[in-house]
Parts: sequence; structure tokens; C-alpha cells
Amino acid sequence: MPHQLNQYDQPIGLDVPGWNGCLRPTGETLTGKYCRLERANPQLHADDLFQAYQAATDERDWTYLSVGPFTDRQEFQRYLQQQSESKDPLHYIVIDRASGKALGTLALMRIDDKNGVVEVGFVIYSPALKHSRIATEAQFLLMSYALDTLGYRRYEWKCDSLNAPSRAAALRLGFQFEGVFRNLVIYKGRTRDTAWFSIINQEWPQLKQAYNAWLSESNFDSQGKQKVSLSQLTAKEHQ
Repeated sequence: MPHQLNQYDQPIGLDVPGWNGCLRPTGETLTGKYCRLERANPQLHADDLFQAYQAATDERDWTYLSVGPFTDRQEFQRYLQQQSESKDPLHYIVIDRASGKALGTLALMRIDDKNGVVEVGFVIYSPALKHSRIATEAQFLLMSYALDTLGYRRYEWKCDSLNAPSRAAALRLGFQFEGVFRNLVIYKGRTRDTAWFSIINQEWPQLKQAYNAWLSESNFDSQGKQKVSLSQLTAKEHQ
């Protein structure tokens, strides 16, 4: 890592002049071209979300999550009520701007405003949201809010090390793999080794350009098929 030397010729980290910590997220609505992110509200979102999640053919999407699956409407209502009252994690609902429907969630969590570190988690996408421009834009909106608006220095992604789709998603989104923390968590009665990924503020300007290029209308043909993948664009930024 970049460093400097102190008076004893020991390598030490670079100074961070004027650092006074970050702002904490407030749950304000974030709006993009295709979606908006709203603070979780069971009265507004529970019906849409429950219906969207029930469209899955099985429960595999919940295997690596600490919550769910939900098959009972009232149980899901109680769960979403708890999420709406939480400030860390701070839960957001992904709303399709075209239909106005709630299609998934994600959250800012482990919020460390003193050191400028925050994690994205509780990424729970319905079948209608997966592999869509909305799914990627939702990640971009939250990432930009944390790194640009609030001034965080480090944006994390963590998952079960055995969760291959989540690991692939992190890399596609431009996160850097940092390693595996063994026996870190017990959830649903089983142990979890956790894979860690991050984006730091020095990397963000170039990654932001990659996201804007991918989300541009010019990157999609008349059938909505991408011309250049986000993986290609983010890979270039890390070369």
C-alpha cells in the first residue's frame, strides 16, 4: 500500500488531512433513470415485495441469507416492519420507476462514520429484478450515495464464501476480493466462512465512469441487450 516514513524510518500510512468522519445515511429517496430507492415501509411495500418474491420457483434465493424464506404474508409483514425501524442496517426498497412496483431490497449496514466504512447487504432481489438494468442501477445509486454524497472511504461487500453467485456479482460490480475470514459467522444453524470485497474512494471515480457507460441507453440495442458488459468495463478500471 502507499505509505510514508516516520522519523524512525518506519513505514506508516499516508496522512488524511482534515478528516472529520462521514455523514450518516438518513434514508432519503435516491432516484435514477430506471429505479428509485426508498426507505423500507411495510404499508407501502409489503404487498408488492411479498408477491414479487413468491414468483420464484423455489427457495434457493434464501439459502445464503440470514432471514427467510417467507411463505406467510403476516410473517413477512412483521419482518418488513422490523426492517423499517432499523437504522443500522438501513433498509431500502428497490422500486421500478416504470411500474411503480417494489421488486427487491438492499441496505447500508455496519455504518462506521468515524472511519468512513460502510457495507452493502441484505441484497434480496426478486426474479423480476435479477439480470436487469434496475438491479445494477440500484447498486450504483447506493454506492454513489455512500461514496459521493456521504464521503465514505471504503464500501464493502461480504458473503458466504460458498455463495458463488454473490461472489461473481461483487466482481462484476467492481469490488476487489480481499480474502476469506474463516468461521466468522453462525447462521441458520451452520458455520460460515465469509468472503470480503471492497471498493475504496480512490477507485471510485473510474468505476463511476464504468457504471455510467454501462447504464447509458447507447449501450443497449433495440431489444435491450447490452453491447458491452459491466464486467468488461469494471475490469478495465482495475488494470
